Amino acid sequence: MNLYFLGTGAGRPAVHRNTAGIILQPSEQSQEIWLFDCGEGTQQQILRSPYNLRKITNIFITHLHGDHVFGLPGLVSSRSFTAQDQPLSIYGPAGLREFLLTALRLSGTNLTYPLDIREIQHGSALEVNNYTVKVMEVEHVLPSFGYRIEEPDRPGRLNVEKLQALNIPPGPIYGQLKSGAVVTLPGGEVLRGSDFVGPPQPGRRVVIVGDSRSCQAAVDLAQGADVLVHEATFEAASGENAFAYFHSTTAQAAEIAKKAGVRQLVLTHLSSRYTKQAEQKLLAEAQRVFPNTVIASDHLSVPVTRAPLGF
Repeated sequence: MNLYFLGTGAGRPAVHRNTAGIILQPSEQSQEIWLFDCGEGTQQQILRSPYNLRKITNIFITHLHGDHVFGLPGLVSSRSFTAQDQPLSIYGPAGLREFLLTALRLSGTNLTYPLDIREIQHGSALEVNNYTVKVMEVEHVLPSFGYRIEEPDRPGRLNVEKLQALNIPPGPIYGQLKSGAVVTLPGGEVLRGSDFVGPPQPGRRVVIVGDSRSCQAAVDLAQGADVLVHEATFEAASGENAFAYFHSTTAQAAEIAKKAGVRQLVLTHLSSRYTKQAEQKLLAEAQRVFPNTVIASDHLSVPVTRAPLGF
């Protein structure tokens, strides 16, 4: 599982930060990728990335402000040249269907693949390719959603050494026990899978919060996540401005990460008023509250590792 940041700016493109866009590669075994938000210029950012437009199978839109959706009609159109008949699903708030279909209709765009647009609401729980995607509304000017992506848990490790000590030879019985079955041996001895399999390995949890004030909904959504991606449009001293404009500061995002007990915080959606030189100050503000914080930059790759047992 890997996060890749296509655009990390706020409001409008800047020289060193494009508008919002994040790729999630949910599985190391698959080339499939998911896209979260699609600001202007996202296609160009993908061309400069290790990923390919035709591999996008699902797009999740947090809200309908332009810096999060103005790249969507062009990307959906261009995908016809590379993805041919591969289906695409797009999830987002009410109004997304009208916005996208109107743009495609007025531009005379004909798609070569099936397009499924699903308008979501607070509390939605989506099943997407064996992953669960939970949706919660956060606080912004327009309806804005955070997404929690949950990987399935993995079965626990089979204790092969214990089986070998009982002179149980490798074979189909190992698979049966790993699946939790109860097996009766030819001599009548009964083996229970639960006695030979360790605890399940929890799946990874990634939470991506779109534009939002500091709010309890973000804390609830992010509980125990491996990685929380949260906006930080303002510096810590600009709390009043952040509240007035329905955004968050660096310190507020860090406080959410701390309350939610996440493993890592990644800050994004930084205002263009902050130069590259100012970013160390912004990072220090967040790290004073939540040390395991990084600030995303365009084309930053963040692997989502598994929590060690006992976390």
